[in-house]
Amino acid sequence: MKDFSNAYIFRFSVILIFIVAVLLSAAAMLLQPLQEKNVELEKKQSILASINIESTRKNAEKLYDKYIKKTLVVDDQGNIKKGIDAFSVDMAEEIRKPHNKRNLPVYFSTLDNGEKKIIVPLRGKGLWGPIYGYISFNDDYKTIYGATFNNDKETPGLGAEISTRSFQKQFQKKTIFDKNGKFISILVKKGGATPGSPNEVDAISGGTLTSKGLQAMLQDCLSGYVPWFRKQMKQQK
Repeated sequence: MKDFSNAYIFRFSVILIFIVAVLLSAAAMLLQPLQEKNVELEKKQSILASINIESTRKNAEKLYDKYIKKTLVVDDQGNIKKGIDAFSVDMAEEIRKPHNKRNLPVYFSTLDNGEKKIIVPLRGKGLWGPIYGYISFNDDYKTIYGATFNNDKETPGLGAEISTRSFQKQFQKKTIFDKNGKFISILVKKGGATPGSPNEVDAISGGTLTSKGLQAMLQDCLSGYVPWFRKQMKQQK
């Protein structure tokens, strides 16, 4: 067997590491556009799901262009912020900011029957990781039309139930204001929502902390839109 010197082994190792690093970097660069496209398609599918439009990776772009007619970004005072693309706003970054520094995206949709819907994104913390989604409103700016929630690490069969349609359907026709017009968001009630309550949904059985995280997310994210919602309501009178 040939006896290699320490210097030879060292040079060989350095060259091998360099080659592997170059190959990994090249693979990352080649895959990055595909990864970014996948993220874009998933985002469009979630936005569509909030208005109860089912889509696949193949038709998500086409359906998004069909149903999403306009976007804008507002601040927590209800003012429109110009020069910012709503779709490119990263809510993971925005929720780390104080409310008065946040960029708040708004999506406008027109359904096949002509009804107008307003969609806003959500981001918060679950038990084991981030929870996020989109919620849509009728054009009264207070009644929920649809909602979709997702998670990265919640427990299957427990906290992960927020991603099921059966849980999400509870939010339909609920309102984020009380009868006096005060913003109260949506309450996720352990033990079950009060029968007939327009502001409550059932919490997840066995998923108390995820349910609390979801309620906190709704309160935190939706409160930022309230001034803008009120401006739109006022203009309708």
